[in-house]
Amino acid sequence: MNKNIYPCIWFNNNAKQAADFYCSVFPNSQIISSNPMVTIWELYDQQFMGLNGGAMFTPNASISFFVICDTNEEVDRIWNRLTEEGRIMMPLDKYDWSEHYGFLQDKFGVAWQIFKGAHNTLNQKIVPCFLFTGDKFGKANEAMLFYTKVFSPSNIDSISWYDVSEMQQEGIMKHAEFTMDGNVYKVMDGPGNHNFTFSEGLSFVINCDTQEQIDYYWNSFTKDGGEESMCGWCKDKFGVSWQVVPSILGKLMNDAEKSQRVMQAFMQMKKFDIQELLNA
Repeated sequence: MNKNIYPCIWFNNNAKQAADFYCSVFPNSQIISSNPMVTIWELYDQQFMGLNGGAMFTPNASISFFVICDTNEEVDRIWNRLTEEGRIMMPLDKYDWSEHYGFLQDKFGVAWQIFKGAHNTLNQKIVPCFLFTGDKFGKANEAMLFYTKVFSPSNIDSISWYDVSEMQQEGIMKHAEFTMDGNVYKVMDGPGNHNFTFSEGLSFVINCDTQEQIDYYWNSFTKDGGEESMCGWCKDKFGVSWQVVPSILGKLMNDAEKSQRVMQAFMQMKKFDIQELLNA
């Protein structure tokens, strides 16, 4: 798996508590590092970041995590833990796409889709899923084509469409699965009324080794309707948030002599400038 791209969840100053909880739910998990700003952990060798950002943003069901289970017992065990103080969005039951499936938000607001099913070609246990709702409804295919163009190597693995009789219009995607730079993702159009859409509550971090990479991803996301923000944050034209950061940033922030100057430098930046950080 490519760990240069991974999800970042915005927490209300309880990222370490959340990481401890997830590591207690999933086997083969561990906390990699933790400081007052971020906690990084792994589940099934997949990296996650928790950001102590305060109450400004919260995760929601526009981006959820599919967990692929081998048995009904595994589904039940994970479901029972994640629903503790959480909210059930679709009850655990038999559906057309799985004999044992449920959709929930846990007590931290993170959305999970737990089901018994076949693993993808990369045998990735946890798969992020983009759900296009509201004014983004109907754009799932366009987004998938965009992401597989931006990232390389990429591949579209499967697509299922709504029948016109079901949706009264063509081009509405039930679900699709695609591989983007070595990781598997799902994408879906979400019909009906929903009170959520993409936000900074769940973003994706891209670690870049060179300024050329930073420039490429930043320009790809912010053009044609995207938005620039501060400290390496930006949104693409679909509203999905990305953090385009230099991979050397962690090393610089752990340098006792330079860390404060580095922080002062990048707090003034929108797009990161590696040379300015090195010169700080």
